[in-house]
Amino acid sequence: LAHSWEATPQTSNHTLSPETLSKAGVVMFGVFDGDEVIGCGGLKPLGSGMAEVKSVHVSETARGRGVARVLMTHLHAHAAQIGVHTLVLETGADHLGEYDAARGLYERLGYAYCGPIPGYAPDPNSAFMRLVLDPTP
Repeated sequence: LAHSWEATPQTSNHTLSPETLSKAGVVMFGVFDGDEVIGCGGLKPLGSGMAEVKSVHVSETARGRGVARVLMTHLHAHAAQIGVHTLVLETGADHLGEYDAARGLYERLGYAYCGPIPGYAPDPNSAFMRLVLDPTP
């Protein structure tokens, strides 16, 4: 929460609190280094085979180690396992430099830019992305 509140204008911050994440039916996953959580991310079901990727974050000390890619790959596999065929996400726009690495990873994973996703309005501080999952195991 602290990272997103510092990196994003408050009128455009779509980060959910832990309490809201649990109420929204989001399933969360963590990446651990020993006993330390170094990354997290989740999926929020949107219905009709679609889910939103939520709250992907890697601790500053773990960045550059491939943690985000491992996490996203796990989210993709879990989504396919539960019948999700399309993933969508909202992240910071390109003029918010704090999100460059995230957008770059999403692009490399095959996400394409799109219009606002369900539950969001157009926002100049947001980048919306979409990925249709490969149906083969």
